[in-house]
Amino acid sequence: MAPPLLLAVGRARGGPEAALFEQHNARLRPPLLLRELPEARGTPAEMRRREGAAILATLPEGAFVIALDLGGEMPDSERLAALTARWAEAARPLAFAIGGAEGLDESVLSRADHRLSLGRLTWPHMLVRGLLAEALFRAQCIRTNHPYHRAWRPQ
Repeated sequence: MAPPLLLAVGRARGGPEAALFEQHNARLRPPLLLRELPEARGTPAEMRRREGAAILATLPEGAFVIALDLGGEMPDSERLAALTARWAEAARPLAFAIGGAEGLDESVLSRADHRLSLGRLTWPHMLVRGLLAEALFRAQCIRTNHPYHRAWRPQ
């Protein structure tokens, strides 16, 4: 099966956000395959519509789509580990979608099989790539009983 796909609006041009993504993505087995899509111009609604159309056009056939969205489920790390195990068992290509500065269009949210939130804070869309890669790596570590995740920490 193909590696999970990360469809992300915008081009990373180096810097700490790109380095954070690369650092954590390199640890994933298999790493995410990043496909950057161009940022659209226009009104916020037009930007979302155009970027959403680009995301939908790039999805592999039959993909299980996880949309990164503030309104999505906010799992803890253990729950994300369980979710990722379930997604892998679906035997469908996985595709994560990160919108641009204006977020994801409703067309992408409607197509998504799951909506995932990295918390109630609003994060810059370039930083979300690194946060997602780290969260997925941590979930992978939990599933394999690797000590990276310190489950013993006080709550």
